[in-house]
Amino acid sequence: MTGNFWNEVLLYGPGFLEASYTVFGITILTIAVSWGLGLVAALAQRSKFRAVRMAAAFYIWFVRGTPTLIQVFIIYFGLPQIGIRLSPFAAGVIALGVNSGAYVAEIIRGGLSAIPRGQTESALALGFSPAETMRGIVLPQVFRIILPSITNEAISTLKNTSLLSTITVVELTLYAQTLIASTFRPFEFYIAVAVIYLVLTTILTTLASWLERRYANLG
Repeated sequence: MTGNFWNEVLLYGPGFLEASYTVFGITILTIAVSWGLGLVAALAQRSKFRAVRMAAAFYIWFVRGTPTLIQVFIIYFGLPQIGIRLSPFAAGVIALGVNSGAYVAEIIRGGLSAIPRGQTESALALGFSPAETMRGIVLPQVFRIILPSITNEAISTLKNTSLLSTITVVELTLYAQTLIASTFRPFEFYIAVAVIYLVLTTILTTLASWLERRYANLG
């Protein structure tokens, strides 16, 4: 790389910054969607109703067994055929949220399995409702257990945002591709994208480490 590389990166810096905001925004929204879906699917697997358990199992099986990119295409290109049209941004968030939700569900399921059943039985015997027991006693402990794993999933989600360039979401990868098409300098701009992703993943990792220390001190 030459010294001109950094000059070009600085020249296109505002565009990279805007694309980074897009990536970060998609990641935050996707995490929210995936945690919600993951929790519902994890609890559904413990339902007393067989149909609910089967629906959750099918969702997890299908999503984990098919490529993420195909799921993005199904949401963005497939849904319009049944009358559901989404913007590239919305389709990307939903697709990545649905994808990550299946993995989060398995992480939460593992965390739930680590909590002794006696705690739930004791809480119910003391007059807590099942919802109060889950919300106030079980889930806080589960969150502490699964925090490292769920952080890794969040980082994977952030990196998966690069797939959304295929449906015209102007995130880091697509922005870099437009620059490469006009400058013919793929090496430099892909390195710039890699560095930005490293910064973003480091921010998430640092935040997770802080949360782990905080929960450890509370324990």
